[in-house]
Amino acid sequence: MKVVIIGAGPAGLTAALELQAAGVNDVTVIEADAQVGGISRTVLHHGNRIDIGGHRFFSKSDWVMEWWRGLLPVAAPTDPETARELRYQGASSIAPQATASESDNDVLLLRSRLSRIYYNKRFFSYPLKLNAASVLKLGPWKTGVYGMSYIWARLNPIRTERSLRDFMINRFGRKLYHQFFKEYTEKVWGVPCEQISAAWGAQRIKSLSITKAVSHSLRQLFRRHQDTEQTSLIESFLYPKYGPGQMWETAANRFERQGGSLLMNSCVDEINIIDGVVRSVRYRDKAGLHHTLECSQLLSTMPIKDLVSASAAAWPAPVREIAANLSYRDFITVGLLYPRSALPRQLDDNWIYIQEPGVSVGRVQVFNNWSPYMVADPVNTVWMGLEFFCHETDPLWKMPDEELKRLAQDEMRQIGLVSAADAADAVVLRVPKAYPGYFGEAYQRFDELQAAVDAVSNLFLIGRNGMHRYNNQDHSMLTAREAARQIAFHQVDKAAIWSINVDDEYHEEKP
Repeated sequence: MKVVIIGAGPAGLTAALELQAAGVNDVTVIEADAQVGGISRTVLHHGNRIDIGGHRFFSKSDWVMEWWRGLLPVAAPTDPETARELRYQGASSIAPQATASESDNDVLLLRSRLSRIYYNKRFFSYPLKLNAASVLKLGPWKTGVYGMSYIWARLNPIRTERSLRDFMINRFGRKLYHQFFKEYTEKVWGVPCEQISAAWGAQRIKSLSITKAVSHSLRQLFRRHQDTEQTSLIESFLYPKYGPGQMWETAANRFERQGGSLLMNSCVDEINIIDGVVRSVRYRDKAGLHHTLECSQLLSTMPIKDLVSASAAAWPAPVREIAANLSYRDFITVGLLYPRSALPRQLDDNWIYIQEPGVSVGRVQVFNNWSPYMVADPVNTVWMGLEFFCHETDPLWKMPDEELKRLAQDEMRQIGLVSAADAADAVVLRVPKAYPGYFGEAYQRFDELQAAVDAVSNLFLIGRNGMHRYNNQDHSMLTAREAARQIAFHQVDKAAIWSINVDDEYHEEKP
């Protein structure tokens, strides 16, 4: 059996290792980039590391948690006073492994979680919590108005949720939706919430609601009164010492040591499908030379738009049209390095969601808080990542790097997160097709495209862009595991792959 996998991100590398574990030895992974990890790679700049998009390592799946720990052990902290147990749903728990130390290079660190909304130069919990601190910041009048709006929404729900707007109003009320969700979501996606499918909410934030927010606040209060040392996945997460790319570099190294073939800087530009079966894949290497690989099974994590384009002759015109018109949201990170003295206040956040009007930045990461080892000098400097969302056709995407750096620095000072006009260092990273769009006419017909591709018996779509679904790492890994299982045991059931969607109540990735 000759298996080819397109893409060396979380889904592709998980599939590769799972196939090897099942006894499939002839596996080739083709990666277009110079680094593995896809959007989960870590980028090094002048000794400082960037996590593109932010990747917390936790999952509702015990299998995923154990898979990660099988590659990188959980380190015992250097300070015993910070030692804690990370408890998962009150049952399974993750504690440091006795053989691993934070001084080791290849380890997972147990990190504290803090994400907040920045609105009106004040910080609010994210996900939004209706606790005493939020009420004080909003004031009694707004709190009352928002509460009545929520009650009205619960008593008079929108019966048919056709859009993300409907979905959010039903769960938060119209007033909170407009205050804390609408502007940010539309900044991220570039279209009105009325045009985004309710399916996005059903997949990504289906368990968030005011009821959940109140319940969470009460549980936290109860925990403090009980003086418990248990820490749930909502408050803590695992993280590779040198960023998410370290996990996938470790996976790639193991795959190659076990006899797998990893072709880097290689771009797939043709997929030969005859009579409903993939026969071969053609790719272009770094030197521009073309090579053809025969394959008996193909797993694809490349954008489905590009997959259909590379195999155009195999599809009828309607299928090609749907794929060609699928929407994506592109992503820019601007890394900014500041001396600690440039920050008016200490920032302990992993992410800060920017709700301030008049700025383009959507979210800010503080890499020191993901792992101090992401920063060359974590004591004296703060290394931040400003996240901008756009389309490749937008002026923001086309803006020269120096102008983007200037824009990012000006906005940081404008919103008051830093006092200095200039950063000590800056870098721009662009990520095309970072997020598959749940909007547009083509997306409304996605079922037709899915059915056509699934009809190719030896072609398996996995991962975020492969399936055009906003998967987290664990979702992507689980789709890869299932596809590998089906290939290894000759039990093809594409519906089982599409049905994978881990409960998202602890997730807080951007829309």
